[in-house]
This record gives sequence, structure tokens and C-alpha cells, in this order.
Amino acid sequence: MTLRILNLVVIGFLVLAAAYVYRIKFDSTVQAERVAKLRSEVRHERDRIAALRAEWGQLDNPARIQALAKRYLALKTIEPTQFDTFDALPDRPTPPPGADSPDPIGGVIENMVEPGTTGSIPTPAPASAAAAPVTAGNNPPPKPAAAGAPGQ
Repeated sequence: MTLRILNLVVIGFLVLAAAYVYRIKFDSTVQAERVAKLRSEVRHERDRIAALRAEWGQLDNPARIQALAKRYLALKTIEPTQFDTFDALPDRPTPPPGADSPDPIGGVIENMVEPGTTGSIPTPAPASAAAAPVTAGNNPPPKPAAAGAPGQ
């Protein structure tokens, strides 16, 4: 009797092992199909990249660009008489205020008096008209004392 139970357990174990092996084989088949599909997509994208590079090479061809420029642009060749000497150049303009700083744009921004309105943002009201009267409910927070102030 014990031998029969042992045989049934072994047969059950073999059936479960066969089912597990079949599941692994099925999963590996699905993964192999997925890998094949991805390889096909990669191959297709590489072909597209090669075609786009070839098209770019054709579009970037200097002879083609020159022909298009002659056809669509009214350009004239440069004549030697169009050049002038350095003495005929106008004087260099004076630098704007704040240009001697290491950041000329920052200097211009710092020297701006009042930013102009763009029309999309209304001009702010003067500070005296916009200030609300101070009441017990909306007292401003006290200003912190400066470090090193007398009395500390």
C-alpha cells in the first residue's frame, strides 16, 4: 500500500513537472516571437534611417543648393569695387551706459528706470492708493532686527 501511494505521488510530481516544463517552453516561445518582432522593427528603423540619411545627402548637395539659389534668389556676384578700406568705415558707436561692466546686458537692465507696459498687463496703481488701512486684523508682521544692532 505504501508503495502505491509513493508511486501515485511520484506520478503526480512528474505530471506537475511536465506541466511546468510545458509552461516554460510556452513562455520561451512567446519571448522568442517578441524578440523576433523587435529585431524586425530595429531592422526596419535602421533601413528608414539609412533612407533618411541618403535623402539628407541629396538635399544637402551643394550643386542642388546652388541651382535652387540661382532659380529662386535674385543674387548678384560680388564685384571688387564693392569693397572699401578700413579708413572709410564709420566710427565705432559709443558704448551704452553700464557697458563697462562684465555683463553689459545686466548693466542695461540695472540702469532701467521704469519698465514699460506691454499692453497686456495693466499699469500698477500707486503705492499710496493701493495700501489698505492698517487695522487690528491685518497688521503687518514686525520687521526682524538687524544682526549687531545696538541693544542686543
